[in-house]
Amino acid sequence: MDPLIIIVGPTAVGKTAMGVALAQAIGGEIISGDSVQVYRKLDIGSAKPTLEEQQGIPHHLLDYLNPEEPFTVAQFQTIANDCIQDIRKRGRVPIVVGGTGLYIRSLIDPFDFAESGSEEIRAYWFSFLDKLGKEALHCALQERDPQSAQRLHPNDTVRIIRALEVCELTGKPFSEIRGKHDTTYSSLDSSILYIGLTAPREVIYERINRRCEQMLSSGLLEETLNLLSDGYSPHLKPLQSIGYRHALWHLFGKVTFPEMLRLFQRDTRHFAKRQLTWFRRDTRITWYDTYNENMTKILESLVNTCSGIQSRVE
Repeated sequence: MDPLIIIVGPTAVGKTAMGVALAQAIGGEIISGDSVQVYRKLDIGSAKPTLEEQQGIPHHLLDYLNPEEPFTVAQFQTIANDCIQDIRKRGRVPIVVGGTGLYIRSLIDPFDFAESGSEEIRAYWFSFLDKLGKEALHCALQERDPQSAQRLHPNDTVRIIRALEVCELTGKPFSEIRGKHDTTYSSLDSSILYIGLTAPREVIYERINRRCEQMLSSGLLEETLNLLSDGYSPHLKPLQSIGYRHALWHLFGKVTFPEMLRLFQRDTRHFAKRQLTWFRRDTRITWYDTYNENMTKILESLVNTCSGIQSRVE
């Protein structure tokens, strides 16, 4: 039986290193399940693994798109599934590593992300955005679907427009439709090893604080400035992600450097908390504590489990 390994968890918990170590041990290839690492030129702020960190292991869905190109869950679902099949055909083991929860669930649950909808409705809301701005767009969603409006940041205009589109197409709040998916967990195929990495919250937060400092010392501001110099709009969706939007605030003179760092660290900690909340709801995940458990023993346990899956007869 061909296994599929999925490694999830909050940012800065050690998913990349574990994925590479496991791939080396079992002959695997990694598929990134991260919504920002998919973009070229967004390296430091997305914590994209360097060539040295990849250690020769093939990585898929890294540097896949230019920053101005849209990328949806539906696209990820299709492309990642194709990668899984290709990796298996070559006798390798696919290992999905990432912290974007909906991307992961699109691979293991019966989510229908068919690219259907109304071009006319989308065009209307994009025109609305151009004329009245993102705050007005967010208010429009607040009127129709308060729960989605609370979940979506005003900068996330692509998802706001999608939520408004669904509201008009179905006559129901997007949150009502989405909520059914979020809380329904189907049984996993026996070939899937679904693991989560965690650590005490204070440890994760300290790692996050240090990582943010390291990103800035490694050139996050320069990377963001280069993107602007290359002609990319600061309003692009990937440039509104954590780290890049904070760098933009400082580059445009909205916040001082110390305040930018404080907000960058705070928002990353909040993001990690949301990731943990999302993944903790899923009882199918087997959790490993990367701080209190020996990493070598965790790796050995995973290798043995993978060997057990491979030895099963379908």
